[in-house]
Amino acid sequence: MPPPRGPEILNFWHDALVQSIRDQAPDLTSRQMAILLSVYMTTPPHTVRGLARELNVAKPVVTRALDALSKLGYLKRVKDEEDRRNIFVQRTVAGAVYLRDFADLVDEAAESYAA
Repeated sequence: MPPPRGPEILNFWHDALVQSIRDQAPDLTSRQMAILLSVYMTTPPHTVRGLARELNVAKPVVTRALDALSKLGYLKRVKDEEDRRNIFVQRTVAGAVYLRDFADLVDEAAESYAA
């Protein structure tokens, strides 16, 4: 079977989001989700400056999203011991669990369309 395309992919995402809301998972903005996925799906280390450059947004946009994601426990900030001006953004177990659960929802949506 060919990989899903166009509207079919959006259906998977929609169904996963709806199920996520029903499961009462935190309601992340698109920016928060993009930053979370960037940190978990690309090779560390991650910094505010690097994430802003990768996503082509201003550093304050990244900082605000990190504030929310940190409060949820999905990411944490750690000072660079070599350069105290630099802050690394690190993954957490809670963030990994959230994304694994969300990936499961997308996978379940894909399976329901394949059936």
